Amino acid sequence: MSASPAAAAPSTQFLERPEGRVAYDVQGAGPLLVLVPGMGELRSSYGFLTPRLVEVDHPEQVTGLVLLGPFVRNPPASRISLAIFRAMTAPFWVARMWKAYMPTLYSGSKPADFKEYREKVSASLRRPEYGKAFSLTARQTDHAPAEARLLQVSAPTLVVMGERDPDFKDPAAEAHWIGETLQAEVVLVPEAGHYPHSQQPEITARAILDFLDQMVPRS
Repeated sequence: MSASPAAAAPSTQFLERPEGRVAYDVQGAGPLLVLVPGMGELRSSYGFLTPRLVEVDHPEQVTGLVLLGPFVRNPPASRISLAIFRAMTAPFWVARMWKAYMPTLYSGSKPADFKEYREKVSASLRRPEYGKAFSLTARQTDHAPAEARLLQVSAPTLVVMGERDPDFKDPAAEAHWIGETLQAEVVLVPEAGHYPHSQQPEITARAILDFLDQMVPRS
């Protein structure tokens, strides 16, 4: 789906579900909505919860899993730190607070377009529907369902973790724990925080391509 430069600003539409609403933009030729099987039944997700649980429920649909800076369990946190995070991600000021917080997630080498990308994220979060949806996701996500079913995952898995990921007290230890639990391959990316795929794309892409070669050997 594409849109010409002269196209009008996208309008946000909603798909009503019993669990809530899925927001998507109508732009160019029309809406493009991608749903992972089973997604509608999940209460929360930071991206990796959905494919992990889909793999458990429908292993025939998943050849392998690539987890980038994954949360597979709730990290230890004090009540004070949780309260601060909830306050920081309140809808009223989530755009400003997240803009200030973003550089810490990119600890290490930042992408060349980080400044521009940061402005785009901030502008997006200033849209009421987007800011509210992001706030609800950040404040309500619970990784306990994923942790409870980790041992049921059978697909080959690659874990890619930035060595300086600030979301974990010890990123290397967390990555190796996930690797041992899932019998997964682990790749630690130097000079990368929570987004190794954008901070060190060549290292991350090579690790993923090598993993995919094991899943589907090239002819």
